[in-house]
Amino acid sequence: MASAIIYGIVIILILINIVLLMLYYSAKSNPYYVVYDEETKSALKRRVSTLKEDLESELVDFDVEEWERTLEESIDEEVRNL
Repeated sequence: MASAIIYGIVIILILINIVLLMLYYSAKSNPYYVVYDEETKSALKRRVSTLKEDLESELVDFDVEEWERTLEESIDEEVRNL
């Protein structure tokens, strides 16, 4: 009786190890996050800063009234085409 319990526990532990190994390899092949080195981080920060500056300069030149007028014209044209 005692040996059957020990065999049962051993089988359960083996199955748990197999499941944990499967989870480990799954997480290893598809990580949820990416670790960057310092050089890559700084390059990404520079790129984001450049894109932010470009966007801000484009927003300064953006004319809301002209955009609204163009939008109204395109809506009117679509309504006429219906």
